Amino acid sequence: MVDRLGDGLDRAVEQAFTRPVPKSAQAQMRYLVRQLKGTKATALELEISQRTVERYVAGRLKRPRKDLAARLERAVRRRWQPQVRARAKKRAAATDGIVVSTRARFGYTAAPGTTEDARVRHITQALSPRWAGQLFAARDQGATEQQLLDIAAQGLGEHYFRDHGRRAHDLQVEFTDVEEIEIDL
Repeated sequence: MVDRLGDGLDRAVEQAFTRPVPKSAQAQMRYLVRQLKGTKATALELEISQRTVERYVAGRLKRPRKDLAARLERAVRRRWQPQVRARAKKRAAATDGIVVSTRARFGYTAAPGTTEDARVRHITQALSPRWAGQLFAARDQGATEQQLLDIAAQGLGEHYFRDHGRRAHDLQVEFTDVEEIEIDL
């Protein structure tokens, strides 16, 4: 399975966590009940019955089915340490930027006669805080994977292909067929 850019952004922010995410189903369920302020809201979020939530909280159920375990893990990770998450995003968008490491098909178009056919490249490139901020803002606003890839392509175009405006001024980068992508803060 190919990693998605949005998932990579989430994992990068999770590296800033100061405490481990709860591991047991009971601890995860208790955390969600506290965060969502009740068992009914938790049941709706996880698409299970309220009674099932109560059983996990009480410790009568211990091992969820695989699909429920995955939903529970995702829901907890999405809400875990929101202040730490916000600080990491703010730092990346203000001073640090992000590092994108990807293996994907890159092609570009420029002035007539200067185009190159798309080819698979492995690129590891630091992107400035401006691009990190745009990526995190788009992710928080529910941007699609293609919209995130378009923002990343613009950032990679500026930093890697155009070298901050020192060459290939009219170059438009195409970023497709992503085989792998990792983001680091």
